[in-house]
This record gives sequence, C-alpha cells and structure tokens, in this order.
Amino acid sequence: MAPSPAPAIMILGTGSNVGKSLVVAGLCRLFARRGLRVRPFKPQNMSNNAAATSAGEIGRAQALQARAAGVAPHPDMNPVLLKPEGEQGSQIILQGRVAGRLASRDFARRGDFLPQVIESFERLRAEADLVIVEGAGSPAETNLRARDIANLGFARAAGVPAVLIGDIDRGGVIASLVGTHAVLDPADRAMIRAFAINRFRGDVGLFGPGLQTIATATGWPSLGVIPWFADAARLPAEDGLDIRSGRKPGARLKIVVPVLPGIANFDDLDPLKLEAAVDLMMIGPGQPLPGDADLVILPGSKTTLRDLAALRREGWDIDILAHRRRGGHVLGLCGGYQLLGRVVRDPLGLEGPAGEAAGLGLLDVETSLDVEKTVREVDFHDIAGSTGGRAYEIHLGRTLGADTARAPFQVNGRAEGAASPDGRVAGSYLHGIFASDAVRGAWLARIAGAKLASTLDYDAAVDGTLDALAEHLGRHLDVNALLDIAKSRPSAS
Repeated sequence: MAPSPAPAIMILGTGSNVGKSLVVAGLCRLFARRGLRVRPFKPQNMSNNAAATSAGEIGRAQALQARAAGVAPHPDMNPVLLKPEGEQGSQIILQGRVAGRLASRDFARRGDFLPQVIESFERLRAEADLVIVEGAGSPAETNLRARDIANLGFARAAGVPAVLIGDIDRGGVIASLVGTHAVLDPADRAMIRAFAINRFRGDVGLFGPGLQTIATATGWPSLGVIPWFADAARLPAEDGLDIRSGRKPGARLKIVVPVLPGIANFDDLDPLKLEAAVDLMMIGPGQPLPGDADLVILPGSKTTLRDLAALRREGWDIDILAHRRRGGHVLGLCGGYQLLGRVVRDPLGLEGPAGEAAGLGLLDVETSLDVEKTVREVDFHDIAGSTGGRAYEIHLGRTLGADTARAPFQVNGRAEGAASPDGRVAGSYLHGIFASDAVRGAWLARIAGAKLASTLDYDAAVDGTLDALAEHLGRHLDVNALLDIAKSRPSAS
C-alpha cells in the first residue's frame, strides 16, 4: 500500500505585499524546529529578484523559505517564475530553466504550466512531512481566475486547503477578508478553512469585535492576530516594493543606490543594510544622488537598455560622473556592471526592443547580450582583499575590454569582472559577494580608506531573525489548528 501524501497548507493573501512570504518563512522555521521535514512551495512567482540553485532559478523568497526550512533551494519549490521585462511581458523560467517569453496579452497561457506545477509539487510532497504553499497576489482577482495556477486554481487541482491572511496595517482588513469571501465562487470559497490578521500595531485585544465580524460574515474561524514584527526589515527583501534604505545618519560610510525601473537581484544590498558603519540610501525617481556619497552602487537590471535610458532621464548619469570626478567609488553588479562600460548591445531584443546605447564610459569594456543564459553558484576569491566566499551568477551578457585585465575577482581560476586603473570603479557579474563577512569587511575598509572593523555576522543575523519570526508566529497563531487544516486533505477538483 502506497504511503499517504504529506499534508499541505496554502497561505493566501487578500492582496500583494500583505506578508505571505514571511509568514510562510516563519512557519517553515517553526515546523522544522519541531522536527518535521518541511518544504516551501510557490506555484507561480513574478519577480526579478531570483536565486540561483544547482538546478536553475527560483524566486528569492522561496530560497529564503528553503533556508528557514533547513534545506537546499530547488526549482521544484517555485516551478513557474515570471521575470518582468517592462510593459511587454515576462521571461518564463519553468522548473528552473528559460522557457521563452510570455506577452502581457497572453497571460492566460500560464495555465499551460499546470502539469509541471503539479509535478513539482508532488515531488516535494514525496520527500516532506509538510508542504507550506504560498499564493500570489489575491484570489479575489476573478478576472484572472480562469486557468489560474497561482492561488485557488492550484489549491483545487492539488487538493490543498488554504488559510487567508489580511494585512491590517494598510487599513480595510475587514472589508478585504469579507469582500474576498463574497466574490469567490462556492467551490473556491470551500477551499479556504480559516483566516488570520497580520501586522497589527497596538493592543491585539482591541480587535476582538473585528474578528467576530469577519467570522460571522464568512463562516471562517480565526487562527489569530499577528502583531507587527519589526525585525522583518532585517530579512532579505522579496521585491521592489520591499526595498528599504538602511539609514544611519553619522555612519562612517554613505552608500547610495539609484533605484531603476528594472532593478533585479537587489539582495546584494541586504548585508549592507545591516552594517552599523553604513548609511545605505535608496534613491528613487525625481531625487538627485547625494554629493557626499562614498560609494554609488548600480545593482542588477532585467532591462539594461531601458534602465540606461531611465538613468539619463533622471540626470543620474551626470551625478555619477561628478561623483567619480570627486574621487568617489562606483560599483556595478551584473546589469549595473554593463551600464558602466562604453556600450551595451542587445541585437536580438532579448530584454526588449533590439538596439544598442552608449554606457557611462567609466570602464573600458563593451557588453553584448546573447541567448545563452548563465545561471550558476560559484566559489569566488576577492583578489585585493585575499578573501572569498560563495556567490552566484544570473545573466545574459558577455563583457569584454581592456579593464577586464584588472578583474576584482577570480572564479575557479578565471578572472571575473573589471576595474578602472585607479581601482575606484569596478564591475562584476557576481551576486551575493557582500553576504561574505570577510569580503564585505575588506571592501568597506578599502572604500573608507582606513581601518573599519565590521562586527556583523550576516548569516547569524538572518538565521536569528528567522528563529525570532518562528517564535513570534508560535505565540500569536494557532499553529496546531493550522496543522490540523493541512491534514484535512480536501479532494482535488
């Protein structure tokens, strides 16, 4: 007789950015600490903040959830990843690999991927004691319900019960939860077994009547009210909406990051945000780059030529060139590295309309985008600092030129990146270099021009925060009731 499939529970939200990803991460850590083999799963994600695994790409949020569960990330945890490429559509990553492009007008085509989604889910289920599934956006978007694979379309196909999360901090949480119940068809509504309130500030007891109103209107029981978790800001951001400055006025170093429309893989900034010696400023449209920055970082980009045009529209190219003339440091990572060169070419239109444009000219290199995509985890060596660590690459471009002779890194014996003759401008395709405490400390000390001791243990900070999040959820959610719901196993339909 075949063993019963592992229980699973789906965490849905009344909208985007209501805290689903962190709730799933916290639950993964909570149940893993109870000794369960937990696996996170998100059928479909839309994000340019991707993680490289040994088997391909997944959303960065699922990589964090895998870490919370104490397992290596794998593309089965996020079988469909859509990476937006401006207004035209998205690149499709299917079970870790590029599988073409999805035009905005063809969004319903995502339903074609349901077989692969179910296949990945069942593989995870076969090796787990519990699978915790994260929805996307809101199940109340009835215009997207046909061929849905991200929310209740998946839940019904896989027979997974769900819990609905509402965010009280943004206001209107009662209407959001009751309204979701009202617009769902009866079969979808039956998949949702309970609700919870997230991000409550103040005395939780004051919301008792609100819980009763929701329960009476929906018939769903409450699993609890989760108070605001301030340390959430210490965890890696999931998407562009979550990017926050790490402002510390009076800190030794000021690092400035222009936020471009196609920003990608900005997890590079997370360790810097936690550094006590660093004042990290994210600069949005309409704001000039401060003239007193020590370092300007150009982060990754999914649409390099579009972001180059946006950089010039904002006048940030002038600010960066002035910063360079004043002796400031500039670091470009992945797409940001491409922007620093003399020219960027996209002859095949891989990231938008085909074309080319002059770069900032701060590095003597040229970039051409080609079809072969590099996705890999690597061990790297920081040449100047004699330190190293683990990093990853996700890029389409190939960059060549005289300044690659002064590459700042080595990867498996090959030179990686480029630097100006004075070393104040550098670029690299490596992501995650600052997650290494030794590398980050060495770079910050070189930029400061003096001894600067970093005391941050970044990995310990992330894991400590995940532990605290798990304890927070354990105090305020009825996790035993949630586990009972997971074990209830409604029939697939």
